[in-house]
Order: sequence, then structure tokens, then C-alpha cells
Amino acid sequence: MSTDHQPPARYGTGQRDAPEGSAVELVTRIGFRLRVRPVTAEDEPALANFFHQVTPDDLRFRFLTGVNQVNHSRLVDMIRVDQERTESFLVTTTDPDSPVIAAAMLAADESGERAEVAISIRGDHKGRGIGWTLLDHLANHAQAKGIKVLESIESRENRQAIALEREMGFVTEPVEGDSTLVVLRRSFA
Repeated sequence: MSTDHQPPARYGTGQRDAPEGSAVELVTRIGFRLRVRPVTAEDEPALANFFHQVTPDDLRFRFLTGVNQVNHSRLVDMIRVDQERTESFLVTTTDPDSPVIAAAMLAADESGERAEVAISIRGDHKGRGIGWTLLDHLANHAQAKGIKVLESIESRENRQAIALEREMGFVTEPVEGDSTLVVLRRSFA
């Protein structure tokens, strides 16, 4: 029973009602507690440190290129977002001193009806349900904003992400002109 008079966190989304732009707490299917919040301009050092902890394969999967490290200009692109059409989120544990353990972006097109999602998780935090929970949270967030189609572009080698997205109702389609990539789409009714 919750003692703070708020509804208990649900598994998967685990989101408690929160004002737009504030942090939310999520609980994964295995009970791992997360804190998700919008990125701020002051987060560049934390985001840089996070990407130093991401495996080379996961960097390649996130940026779809052979980057060895995330440079300053790319970090700036992730923190200087409008938080309306393009949103960037940082994920920590619920410990106030927790480092960033995952990062996500949601970028909508001009019409606001289609958006792309990208998620990165530190290797030492995989297997805790973070990817599933975070993608579920972002899908619900996108749907609440009126987005009708959520997309994720993946390397065909990123089998784990593709399987997770398919489990969540995404449909796989080839990327025209690039046999190394697939696009996964989820339409909201």
C-alpha cells in the first residue's frame, strides 16, 4: 500500500501523475525503480559521462555509425532541444546521487503526427527491464501528445532492440536503399 496518497506505480509504465516536464518514477517488470526526467542545459557533463559508459556496439546502434565517443557538438544537440517537438530524457535510479543509466530522445515531425524514438542504456544496467519500461513510457507519452506513429530505426544487428520493439507491437519494415537497417513502426489507434 502506498503511503504518499498517490496511486502505486504500475509495472511497465509505472508512471505516477506528474506535471509536464517534471520527473516521473517508473518500475520495471522485475521491480527495478527508475527516475526519468527531461534533460537540462546543465546535464552535458552527466550525459558525456553516461556515453563513456555505453559499449561501442551500443554507441554504433544508437547513432547508426561507427562513433567511438560522443563529441561535444552531438551532446549539445541532445541537450539543446525544444522539449516540445524534440524531447530528450535522462534516466537514473531513484537514488539522488545516481549517475545517468539511460538516455532517450523523442523527435516528432513538423505535423506532430509521427515521431522517432532512440534509447541508450549502460551495459551494466541491461537485463533489468529498463529498455522495455522506458520505451513503454515514451510510447504513452507520444500518444498523449497526439503522435499517431512511433518509429525506431535499428541496425539489423541490434536483434535485442528489434525483439523488444516487436514484443511491444512495432512492425518491422526494410529501409529503402539501406539493407543494414530496418524501421520499426507502431501506430496508435
